[in-house]
Amino acid sequence: MKVYKAWRPDRSFTLFPGDCAELLRSLPDDSVDLVLSSPPYCIGKAYEDKTKADEFLTDHEAILPQIVRVTKPGGSICWQVGYHVSDGVLTPLDFIVYRILTEACDEIVLRNRIIWTFGHGLHTSERFSGRHETLLWFTKGENYIFDLNAVRVPQKYPGKKHFKGTRKGQFSGNPKGKNPSDVWDIPNVKANHVEKTDHPCQFPFALAERVIKSMSQVGGLVLDPYAGSGTTGAACALLNRRFVGAEIETKYYDIAVQRIDAAMKAELPFRSGDLPVYQPPPNTPLTTVPSEWQHL
Repeated sequence: MKVYKAWRPDRSFTLFPGDCAELLRSLPDDSVDLVLSSPPYCIGKAYEDKTKADEFLTDHEAILPQIVRVTKPGGSICWQVGYHVSDGVLTPLDFIVYRILTEACDEIVLRNRIIWTFGHGLHTSERFSGRHETLLWFTKGENYIFDLNAVRVPQKYPGKKHFKGTRKGQFSGNPKGKNPSDVWDIPNVKANHVEKTDHPCQFPFALAERVIKSMSQVGGLVLDPYAGSGTTGAACALLNRRFVGAEIETKYYDIAVQRIDAAMKAELPFRSGDLPVYQPPPNTPLTTVPSEWQHL
């Protein structure tokens, strides 16, 4: 397969069909404004040939120092991971990522450990069902980009005012909206989600959108070394950033190319992060009981 390349007057998009290690070797030092990715968890998914947490560790010990090398001073690294699960035993993968990155470079600083929570997933009966993953936000150095105004969300009480003190009578919230906090409630991409493709572990457009808007500037270069279904690249196309990424699986590479192309034409279906998450109305029954069970 050929490397996918696309251009606009102020933007470029490159998707490499192969191992991200090869792509990273081709990138110069200090060239990337933002890294956003979700790597394989080594839990035996369809696209994985590794099943042990130690293999996740080994892979990241090789790849993360290269990620640091290509990230600009002042740039950000956002690494979205969950848990390695084997025989009911959980290993929090963000612990591994944190140790490797902070040991790889004295300039790497953790700014947030963001909890991405979602309402649906695999049900379990021997522990509480997992409904969150983590997004680690690191910066390379002290002077970094963070545009909070680009990602503010509606105030819970927009008309609330101070009731005492020197600001009595003034609105207590920022008129541009509130900080979205470090807990993000964003539906994951399952079943009938408008973004669903054949990739089993997509992260949603809304997650990529919030990261890209807040941690990079228009025209900045965003890297996704594990591009998957192309969500990061597609978000870059819609948000006027440049993009470079890699995807080793042919099936998902083709999906990513199609989605980036669709985004460049403003034809990509996606769920906006501005949409509220569905909440059942008050007094909703816990479940629906079939009539034939009523006597039990």
